[in-house]
Amino acid sequence: MREKRHYDFIVTGAGSAGCVLAARLSESGKYRVLLLEAGAEDKGFWVHTPLGYPMLFANPRVNWMFDSEPLPELNGRTTYMPRGKILGGTSSINGMVYIRGHPRDYDGWRQRGCAGWDFDNVLPYFRRAEDQSRGADDFHGAGGPLKVSDHQETYSLADAFIEAGVQAGIPANRDFNGDRQEGIGYYQTNTYRGRRWSTAKGYLKPARSRANLDVETGAHVTSIRVEGGVATGIEYRTPHGVAIAHARREVVVAGGVFGSPQLLMLSGIGPADHLQSHGIPVVRDVPTVGANLHDHFYIQLMFRSTEPVTLNDVARSRIRQLKAGLQYVLLRKGVLSTNGIYAGAFVRTDPAFERPDLQINMNAWSVATRTRSGMEPHPFPGFTLSPVHLRPEGRGEVRLKSADPMAPPSIRFKFLTSDYDMRAMIAGVRLVRKISQQGALRRFVAEEMQPGQDCDSQADMEAFVRRLAYANLHPVGTCRMGSDAAAVVDPRLRVNGVGSLRVVDASIMPDIVAGNTNAPTIMIAEKASDMILADARAA
Repeated sequence: MREKRHYDFIVTGAGSAGCVLAARLSESGKYRVLLLEAGAEDKGFWVHTPLGYPMLFANPRVNWMFDSEPLPELNGRTTYMPRGKILGGTSSINGMVYIRGHPRDYDGWRQRGCAGWDFDNVLPYFRRAEDQSRGADDFHGAGGPLKVSDHQETYSLADAFIEAGVQAGIPANRDFNGDRQEGIGYYQTNTYRGRRWSTAKGYLKPARSRANLDVETGAHVTSIRVEGGVATGIEYRTPHGVAIAHARREVVVAGGVFGSPQLLMLSGIGPADHLQSHGIPVVRDVPTVGANLHDHFYIQLMFRSTEPVTLNDVARSRIRQLKAGLQYVLLRKGVLSTNGIYAGAFVRTDPAFERPDLQINMNAWSVATRTRSGMEPHPFPGFTLSPVHLRPEGRGEVRLKSADPMAPPSIRFKFLTSDYDMRAMIAGVRLVRKISQQGALRRFVAEEMQPGQDCDSQADMEAFVRRLAYANLHPVGTCRMGSDAAAVVDPRLRVNGVGSLRVVDASIMPDIVAGNTNAPTIMIAEKASDMILADARAA
């Protein structure tokens, strides 16, 4: 067992939040910071190539490759949950779409008792993080660590999708993160000059030269040390054995929606009866650790294309692959410089709703198989339109499978447990069909392959959703923030009942935001870093 020297702050997990925290907490040079990551350095061609993320979808070198427990509502299926096991975490393996959510999402957090988390209070942190390629304005920042860029080129299929959406009655929207979210248009991405821009790239890389910041990879944190109700350090495993590090000020848990509650429970902080069932001594009975798990939910409608303008055509042609590779290596342009998720829409499934509850993603490919081992594109031109339910009502939980810290957690979702959840999904399917039948897009549609036009009745639609819908890989909520006694963390993200311990990642969200969750997670870490430093100065 190796004893490490003392640090002011120890951050467990170098993901979307952890890299931000390490960079900001070490920025002044005043505090010694240790950042620990179970995975590897963010190296490799496909890690930094935007269209490389399908290659990372099932790569155990960079991916935890979690699976949920079987879901009765999905005919007993599991749902695969890739999570980043690498510097940058999931920001190093995700689809790079930059979406913040709707302003009312954050106002809703405040209404649930999370003072200081309304949109007016979080907007400055979104702006501070951002280096917006279009420049700064009331909603956007320039000069921050996180690159936010337009696609370098437009694409005929994406143009047709956007035009068809307008024909179907959806207003055009050039900026989903501006003065309104509703509408249809191109996405912006966390890329820069044809390269992925993760938090490892934007935040951690410039900070690693600081003498007061230590970064260890291959370091799997197994427990938090708590003495007299205060977190004093951590224990972790490395290729060289077990090590201990001591925290003079705080331990900050940033292991993600599955990793953070798992580490708390392994450390004796969680539901007492559950911990005792695994022989773990109870340090603090917090019944809601691991509860409130939820995620967006989506289904894919796939279309055979009349024209060879999809990524399937690149995947099935050696000549096109060579051309794309040369174009990327020499110019950082072409299909490899994109994420393939070119455009999207935010809409309401009911006109009476005050804000969107559905997102539609346009993917420039279609897949014949989608398994835990990866995805296989169709051997012909194809594209996919995916309705995503943004406001699911079901709430699941994360629990321990065993007291072995190297074992994966037990992930139990509760999808489709309300009538509204199913209605929203079916409304999304019908809206996607409406868009596909508009003149602008219809010329690209040879046929609807999935589910096929025969799937039209309510019963058929429900069966389609239960058979082929998935979690949208935006899990949140398992260390819920709130001002009530049942919350895991308070609005300053301090773990209730345990001193010098915080959780900072997407697990603290009381409710999921309407959109991709990477940008909000970065915002949470930016805001948390200010709170941690303010408390340190006041101590």
